[in-house]
Amino acid sequence: MSKEKLQLLTKTKKTPIMLGIESSCDETSAAIVSGNAEILSNIVVSQFNDHSPFGGVVPELAARAHIEHIDQIVSRAMTKAQVSYRELSGVAATAGPGLIGGVLVGSTFGKSIALANNLPFLAINHL
Repeated sequence: MSKEKLQLLTKTKKTPIMLGIESSCDETSAAIVSGNAEILSNIVVSQFNDHSPFGGVVPELAARAHIEHIDQIVSRAMTKAQVSYRELSGVAATAGPGLIGGVLVGSTFGKSIALANNLPFLAINHL
């Protein structure tokens, strides 16, 4: 990310802190990262065992699992990083490509957090 973009994301001259959400396939994850490229937390819940009986990822099951886990994953990431929503500089989430159900869960949740806290939202291509 360019220095100019980092400056736009900060409300003060403090180091920016971002919440990142990934939900494009069969893992739900959230991370808190500082502008110094320091990973403050990274929480991942895998759905591998849920999908293994089917020989691959079942999109509908994956989307439902993201819905069940997303709030807990983000909460755990925030707690582990010892960061409040007020301290965030922005929220980023996968916006594609991927399984559309999961992408919608993560991006909508991220947009909601950004809107509720008056933060910028960044839609990220996870490739």
